[in-house]
Amino acid sequence: MPTVMKFGGTSVEDKRAFERVVNIVNCVHAQNVTPPVVVVSAMSGVTNALLESVERAAASDPEGGKRLLEPHWVRHLTVARALAIEPSVFEAMLESARREVADLLQATSAQMMPRPLLQDLIASYGERLSSALLAGVLRQTGLPAQHVDARRCIFTNSEHGSAEPLLPQIERHTRAVLEPLIDARKIPVLGGFIGSGEDGATTTLGRGGSDYTAALVGASLGAREVQIWTDVTGVLTADPRLIKEARTIARLSYAEAAELAYFGAKVLHPKTIQPAVEQRIPVRICNARAPDADGTIVCAEAEISPRTVKAIAHKIGITLVQITSARMLGAYGFLNAIFEVFNRHRTAIDIVTTSEVSVSLSLDDARALPSIVNELKEFGAVRVEQKQAIICVVGEGLRGTSGIAARIFSCLSDINISLISQGASSINLTFVVEENNVHEAVARLHAAFFESDVQSTVEARVA
Repeated sequence: MPTVMKFGGTSVEDKRAFERVVNIVNCVHAQNVTPPVVVVSAMSGVTNALLESVERAAASDPEGGKRLLEPHWVRHLTVARALAIEPSVFEAMLESARREVADLLQATSAQMMPRPLLQDLIASYGERLSSALLAGVLRQTGLPAQHVDARRCIFTNSEHGSAEPLLPQIERHTRAVLEPLIDARKIPVLGGFIGSGEDGATTTLGRGGSDYTAALVGASLGAREVQIWTDVTGVLTADPRLIKEARTIARLSYAEAAELAYFGAKVLHPKTIQPAVEQRIPVRICNARAPDADGTIVCAEAEISPRTVKAIAHKIGITLVQITSARMLGAYGFLNAIFEVFNRHRTAIDIVTTSEVSVSLSLDDARALPSIVNELKEFGAVRVEQKQAIICVVGEGLRGTSGIAARIFSCLSDINISLISQGASSINLTFVVEENNVHEAVARLHAAFFESDVQSTVEARVA
């Protein structure tokens, strides 16, 4: 039962970051009989640069795309020359990648192949290079690391940009590729985010997909746990960019973590949870810059907090759509027809509330909204409200605890709330406010549920 260790982009952003990763992997390797499996993201900023280079090439500026990438090639080279065993081997790999990406940018500019296919292939170089580089750096310190191309393990459909994993193939190939290495006491190192489509073309799992890769590998191998090493100490009670007093949550259930991830918590990718849930594998979130700090463990067992609320998540850039029609009254099939409009336009819905004659929906992707609204007008009057924000209060036992809803909304009595949803889940209460009120709303809720007890303790000690 190996430990699967995933390192994010900030964990491998420069020479010092690579050195920290080496120390962490060395520690886990020394403490366990079975070697760990390492999954790594692209260096921070590299994926964004690769995608931007595609945009420039598509706008008939492939040379501009190549220039944009030069500083990032240099970053890889700097780490290799300072830390890696046989840096000349990596230099040759890097030079080959530079030429290949340049050719692919020219192909993008000339529209020689479908752009989504080319974009995935170009984006994959971030993880392919970082994983090869990390394997070399680990070997330099005496660790028996072995680079593995993730496309030999992660098989997907051919939906470029956000491919869906093919689970039976992933389990079969992951075990076939990685188990012999583990049995030979090797540490497999593979890139996250990337896979191989049904036609053999390179695919990607979508932004944040390296966490997903780690969970898929962990589920395939029956891992002891999956560790997500990032630049924050676990999952916090609120976004620390808004709330300086946010604190680390020691333990979350899978359901709580999934709700937080979906509604804006950035530490976990929303899809990460599912493979772990199915295999009941704990997921631990750790800080690569403070490896001794207690992080957050996400596991199957629920645990009710004394204050009931575990965390407050939020998501901005939300659009509300309301459809009002007397035809809904006593009718069947009306909601299905509305949802089919969003399905045709491949637009996900976050929250749904209904009354006898209206339906309100929230969206965080409004790119297809004009076309959607035109179709929805066939059903009734349509009203759109933009610049909204979702706030999600999460905690096991939330719906069964008396007075929680009253306490939440009494904090926000002078803030307009557009939409409320609680019945769909026993662990969250979700509502929508205007975007310019989200900071104040989250601050008030955090003060009420997480800071008042601290203040009371301080006052008691002073007394």
